[in-house]
Amino acid sequence: MAQKEETAEGAAAAAPASQNGQEDLDDLENPEKLKELIELPPFEIVKGERLPVNFFKFQFRNVEYSSGRNKTFLCYVVEVQCKGDQVQASRGYLEDEHAAAHAEEAFFNTILPAFDPALRYNVTWYVSSSPCVACADRIIKTLAKTKNLRLLILVGRLFMWEEPEMQAALRKLKEAGCRLRIMKPQDFEYVWQNFVEHEEGESKAFEPWEDIKENFLYYEEKLADILK
Repeated sequence: MAQKEETAEGAAAAAPASQNGQEDLDDLENPEKLKELIELPPFEIVKGERLPVNFFKFQFRNVEYSSGRNKTFLCYVVEVQCKGDQVQASRGYLEDEHAAAHAEEAFFNTILPAFDPALRYNVTWYVSSSPCVACADRIIKTLAKTKNLRLLILVGRLFMWEEPEMQAALRKLKEAGCRLRIMKPQDFEYVWQNFVEHEEGESKAFEPWEDIKENFLYYEEKLADILK
């Protein structure tokens, strides 16, 4: 969504420890190691089957002002209907890192890079916030050229919904056939049960935050006003 900013704390946590920087200097004297460091992309898309509990509790919380939530978390369910009405299903999540690529774009680049015209695809996204203008445009273009794709996007929050450009992008998504919904409390519970990694011995019961329904109704009203 918004441009991602790396904090000093995050950078420090990601960097391997070395004593007086000597190990890093030694690595740079190794041609193969130097080549590896140069080729390593600065940012990447993180993907997996289940996301950490603390990520869900912070990133998916449907607050009105999303201060500090500068990533996009996208949980997906893909159902592919084959011949004979047989359905193959898969699920997982994507987390974008900084501004290299957004999770919505990464989904079409890595999870479904191609579509078989003989099959039907039903895709559901549970996203921490709604797509930015650029991602909305990518979704619209994909739907336009992929008539056998049905996409439902459920979002926890609306991203920059007061901006006219963003409102126009959301309306274009609807016109393109994308179904866009605000996540209800039960949708958050579904993500909690199916996409969150629970520690052993930890309660798996979903505990909704205090204003979850109030914030859902707030965003539902805003989205309805934008799309009408």
